[in-house]
Amino acid sequence: MNRHKAREKAFQTLFQIGLEYDQAEEAVKTALNQEEADPFLLTLAEGTVSHIVPIDQLIEQNLQSWSLGRIAAVERAVLRLAVFELEYMDDIPENVTINEAIELAKTYGDEKSGKFVNGVLSNIVKDQQDN
Repeated sequence: MNRHKAREKAFQTLFQIGLEYDQAEEAVKTALNQEEADPFLLTLAEGTVSHIVPIDQLIEQNLQSWSLGRIAAVERAVLRLAVFELEYMDDIPENVTINEAIELAKTYGDEKSGKFVNGVLSNIVKDQQDN
């Protein structure tokens, strides 16, 4: 499984579990649909779930005139996945993470999803560079 496909499956996992983080393992199985689990996918899904509080806090700090609870489930799952990569996976270039997140948002969200995700992630990266 390539990394793009693993990200897509991780997104599907995060989207499925919503706020029920204790069901991550079952959601991964469902997203895989009998495909073999990929170590990168498991790292993304389990890592995002295990760091959900600081990830959500960082997203909240970088939303302008929005709260995390008000954004669509697709954008929320994409942002959580991307922020996990940005914050906890040093081997992935920021631009790769952002581009992959935008593509997921465009594929699964509406026509504005890609721009919204890009804006939030750009704010997060800018804040990291300023600090």
